[in-house]
Amino acid sequence: MKGLVVLGSTGSVGLQTLDIARAFPDEFRVVGLAARRSFLPLMTQIQEFQPKYVSFEGTDDEKAEFASNGRVICSMEEMVAFPDVDLVVSATVGDAALGPTIAAIEAGKEIVLVNKEAIIMAGPILMDLARKHGVELRPADSEPNAIWQCIRGDDQSVSKLIITASGGAFRDYDIDMLDQVTPAQALKHPTWDMGPKITVDSATLMNKALEVIEARWLFDMHWDDIEVVIHPQSLIHSMVEFVDGSVKAQISPPDMRLPIQYSMLYPKRAPNAAIQRFDAVAVGEMTFKPLDPGRYPCFELALNVAKRGGTWPAALNGADEMAVAAFLDGHIKFTDIPVVIEKALHDFTSVDDPSIDDIIAASTWAKKRVAQIAGM
Repeated sequence: MKGLVVLGSTGSVGLQTLDIARAFPDEFRVVGLAARRSFLPLMTQIQEFQPKYVSFEGTDDEKAEFASNGRVICSMEEMVAFPDVDLVVSATVGDAALGPTIAAIEAGKEIVLVNKEAIIMAGPILMDLARKHGVELRPADSEPNAIWQCIRGDDQSVSKLIITASGGAFRDYDIDMLDQVTPAQALKHPTWDMGPKITVDSATLMNKALEVIEARWLFDMHWDDIEVVIHPQSLIHSMVEFVDGSVKAQISPPDMRLPIQYSMLYPKRAPNAAIQRFDAVAVGEMTFKPLDPGRYPCFELALNVAKRGGTWPAALNGADEMAVAAFLDGHIKFTDIPVVIEKALHDFTSVDDPSIDDIIAASTWAKKRVAQIAGM
């Protein structure tokens, strides 16, 4: 059995990760759970799984309730490095995953990355560190996981990555109506059930730009060899084109438990009756459309910023995180998200060859600048 730590255990992906742990009780023993402020859900998980380690950002009184039966209350960075931890699933939202991911790499743990922000912010540093410590970063987000599955055994002959996008909640809306949409409408994703931040990012297509950045570092691909297409059915999660023209696609119903399970059990595959199977006849057809830059201004904005290198990607990540929060809290309109991100980054000064401290500082600066612009 592998000692499992779940970072972000009370979020959407964290809950699905624990579903996999329940489905394979002979494979995983939950030894650590981390959440920010969801006290009651975390308490329920602790009562069920009885982890040895808990990380929580609540009050001292709340933490004291967790500290029973010899349970250790610790930071996420401390948790991932304990010797009885074998597998770390990083399912936190935002840049909070960067520190624990670095700590897990340095401790030589198996790492499943659902959170993409760590790679966005510090891709070159994390990949160099992973190579140094002999650690494989296993992507569990559906699109990079699909690419990872497709290139197994063929990684030296890839010519292009094709990442699919659902188009988000407003893909069929009149563009002129987008400045009137509400947070509640943005959170009604047509095919996926995800957390608030990633659902809004899906509607702006910022999420897809972040996946391009992630794929660039995870799979060592040139920017020009990564393509994005709109695929409304969300059944093909990504495709890989090889040098001979052959294309592999990973196809499955939109359920995060499948890529999470694949990453957790790798290199094994195992049946799970709880995961829906693909029925080609029932589906009938799958369609593809080109990405419309006018509908999704965040996409090109994000890639143009990320390609500059330095601490630009970290600033982009922080600016987007705060802009989405500003929209969800009613401070700005949906169409203001790219506007405030661009305005904030206009004032940013990047650091070349940055340290981790430089990267964190860039993200923090961008969050504060967006908050100022949005009147938060």
